[in-house]
Amino acid sequence: MMGNTILELQGINKYFRDNTGNSFHVIKDVNLSLRQGECIAIVGESGCGKSTLAKLISQLIPVTKGSMFYNGKDVTNLHGAQLKEYYKNVQMIFQNPLSTFSPRMKIGSYMVEPYLNFKLMNKKEALNYAKELLETVGLSKDFIDRYPNELSGGQLQRVVIARTIGLKPDVIICDECTSALDVSIQKQIIHLLLELQSNTKFCNIFITHDLALAESISDKIYVMYLGEIVEILRSKNISRDAKHPYTKALLNAVFSAKNTNKNIEVIKPQIQDYTIKKGCLFALRCPNASENCYREKPCLKYLNLRCSVACNLY
Repeated sequence: MMGNTILELQGINKYFRDNTGNSFHVIKDVNLSLRQGECIAIVGESGCGKSTLAKLISQLIPVTKGSMFYNGKDVTNLHGAQLKEYYKNVQMIFQNPLSTFSPRMKIGSYMVEPYLNFKLMNKKEALNYAKELLETVGLSKDFIDRYPNELSGGQLQRVVIARTIGLKPDVIICDECTSALDVSIQKQIIHLLLELQSNTKFCNIFITHDLALAESISDKIYVMYLGEIVEILRSKNISRDAKHPYTKALLNAVFSAKNTNKNIEVIKPQIQDYTIKKGCLFALRCPNASENCYREKPCLKYLNLRCSVACNLY
């Protein structure tokens, strides 16, 4: 592992089985690294495996094959106290903030729960700390006595963020954490997370389908297609540096309010076939596919400082 690397995934695979016993390979040989203070984005269409990868990293579901390292230690198969400590250091913020809360639990009870669970402080200390955290994310400390249904979606997401940063984790995974919010609120939440990251130096993993968001906030973008990483971009100008036909198709499908004359390109519907073993998974949808693309599976190749791509065209 490189110096300052907090988290590293090596050859991570995940299989699921259906009710008939058939096996589906949904995450395929994913390699990923996250350095201290870094923000990375994982982008792709719905169903490409982004959220499954997030659950693997947060250890909500087990890895089938491969290794995961946290601060240089293998954490692939943690149990008991070690797993509990990992949960404290690697936190996840989910897409729908309301689903995180019990409707019968006041915000104060929700806020203090992890600090009591990890035995970091007593209840009185935890309540005072929770009030400080609420003010940190721009909410009044009086919110401590409210119920979730009394708060808006943006306020609930701020509460979730406050509880998360209060544990001082090394890694925060944001799984489409703004997609259920109004656009104006999305911007506030993103700015808040970036400001908090700048102040506390935690690492961020953004799971998103919004390429513009990924480009604006991240140091590195992983493009995922049907469980595979097909491109890695280290750039603030991905429209210039993207090489993979899938990434280009995603960029061309974005509607611009500034350029209403833009021709929106439509690609063939996604084919959810996890049984393909030969050739490029994107070949069936790719406008540039050759016969070789159906026979030879491309490997992720380093092209330059800004781009690595898995495509037989390069």
